[in-house]
Amino acid sequence: MALTDLKIKKAASREKPYKLSDGGGLFLLVKPNRSKLWQQKYRHFGKERLLSHGAYPDVTLQQARLKREEARKLIAQGGDPALEKRLAKIEAETQARNTFLLVGEELIQQAYDRDLADATIRKKIWHVHTLAEALHHRPVNEITSAEILDLLKKVEHSGRRETAKKLRGTISAVFRLAIVTLRAENDPTQAVKGALLPIKVTNRAAITDEKVFGQFLRDLEAYTGAGVIKDALLFQILTMTRRGEVRGAKQHEFDLDNATWTIPAERMKMRRDHVVPLSKQALELVHRNWIDIRGVELLFPSLNSNRKWLSENAFNSAMRRMGYSKEEVTAHGFRATASTVLNTHGYEGDVIEAALAHQDQNAIRRTYNRATYWDQRVRLMQSWADLCFYLKLDEPA
Repeated sequence: MALTDLKIKKAASREKPYKLSDGGGLFLLVKPNRSKLWQQKYRHFGKERLLSHGAYPDVTLQQARLKREEARKLIAQGGDPALEKRLAKIEAETQARNTFLLVGEELIQQAYDRDLADATIRKKIWHVHTLAEALHHRPVNEITSAEILDLLKKVEHSGRRETAKKLRGTISAVFRLAIVTLRAENDPTQAVKGALLPIKVTNRAAITDEKVFGQFLRDLEAYTGAGVIKDALLFQILTMTRRGEVRGAKQHEFDLDNATWTIPAERMKMRRDHVVPLSKQALELVHRNWIDIRGVELLFPSLNSNRKWLSENAFNSAMRRMGYSKEEVTAHGFRATASTVLNTHGYEGDVIEAALAHQDQNAIRRTYNRATYWDQRVRLMQSWADLCFYLKLDEPA
């Protein structure tokens, strides 16, 4: 017998669940906790299935019957209502997570999970949270190339061409993640690839005159600021490395017996491990800054915490306090200093390039150089450290 609203309202709970049938497979399940749930039995390819239609009175008797008839029509066409409902739920959940900001935050979390460099993660956060704010609440599958171009052009017109290019790369990464997680079908940044102006290349300021460099080394020795920054800056000069590679240097990367420092790929620009032979002077700096305390990994830790990196601007700030302007010298410029001075003194160019971890475009030659130049690099690094010593004394090498 078909159900009525009165019969449903009078249905009292019992110790065990029981059913009130309405016909056509539809029934009301009355549970001991007084809840009343609409369910429908049906068969799909000979197997009995169960479909839920919600709770009474949120779903009325009339609405439950409409849902039953819709399900029966789908069954008659060979469909499976329970499967369709599950797929619809997945689609709804997916669409609820498809705003640009939510996908962007997933991209940032992936960067953390992959242990990318802190500077890389900070840039992604800046790109997603600040520069791309106009896209935050837009569904990724609705964002157009025109919207992205407008956003990038605003950054470009502010004079930040390189930032605009890198922002396009981050936005593209957000869309690629959306594509592989089935929240977007294409990457609209591809259509604007050639629309941005080329980056203006400006060389970082570097000291290339030996007398001026010698004076700088004397000024660095006389520097009265934080000792860890002073030593870290000198270590960068002696090892011909980049600022971030030194700031992130960890004790386990050093082989003190063999006087080597292996910089892992994630901190290298070319994403390849780079082994640096340490001169006697560089090794002395390692010993001087070694902190033998459990839990301390960094060789040159922050002034505020021995578990945090020195700030990204620590080296340049120290040089400004020493009286050197950004037009005169930057931390990155010391690689150019080393290259210029060593080439002037007649050292082999290929060995210098290998020491600077510049990647040869020829893969076979690159592999050959890594194997061939090790002994020359060991000698080169010691010669460079000795040359720095003599330049600091203002004596000929």
